[in-house]
Amino acid sequence: MSDLEDHRADDPAPVPTLRPVRASARCAALALGLAGLAWAGRAVWQVRLAVAGEPAGGPPDQGGGQHRPLIGLEDAYHIVTSVGNAVTALCAVAFLAWLWRVRDNAQVLSGRPPRYSWIWVYGGWVVPVANLWVPRGIIADVHRSGAPGERLPRALNWWWGLWLAGMLSGVGLMYTGSTDDVIARAYTDVAGLLAADAAVVGAAVAGVLLVRAVSFAQQARIDSGRPARAG
Repeated sequence: MSDLEDHRADDPAPVPTLRPVRASARCAALALGLAGLAWAGRAVWQVRLAVAGEPAGGPPDQGGGQHRPLIGLEDAYHIVTSVGNAVTALCAVAFLAWLWRVRDNAQVLSGRPPRYSWIWVYGGWVVPVANLWVPRGIIADVHRSGAPGERLPRALNWWWGLWLAGMLSGVGLMYTGSTDDVIARAYTDVAGLLAADAAVVGAAVAGVLLVRAVSFAQQARIDSGRPARAG
């Protein structure tokens, strides 16, 4: 057995191989588009709640563990929210699957291990403080490997800025309150809800453009047949 074969046999972590990204990019872009539509639907129902006005019985959560019966519009908002949450979860799965693939390809194309280890593909979204820049950094590194020397896509900063706005708004992506709390807020402060919704929808649109730009650059390099460069 040659020295090279001995080295490969002893290597516990096989080097990823290049894989096409078109299919995963389409799935991620479609999922982002559906998530954007789902959040736009939430905004429509919030406006409808605000226009209808709070019922005489007061907010759905009466306090002290007491809840009044919901009216039809409030019941519908619960359904819209549940569908939106499910679509957002599917979007996260599709986006992470795409990110894994382009990250592995970037490692092969650059001939270097990624700046962020694999755990950050997940942890970068939830670890406090790190979640303010790590996901953007992963995607920026992927694009630099797929299109060395080219500027980062403008969609990257738009997507990340809007994502942060939706995440940090207090009523957007990371909102932990109940749906009844959101209904009560729609009656009293719908503008804040709509601003958060707009940020999330904008992030979804920018995300579609970002996925297309990064995937196109990487796929073009893969199709060109240029070998990976060590460095």
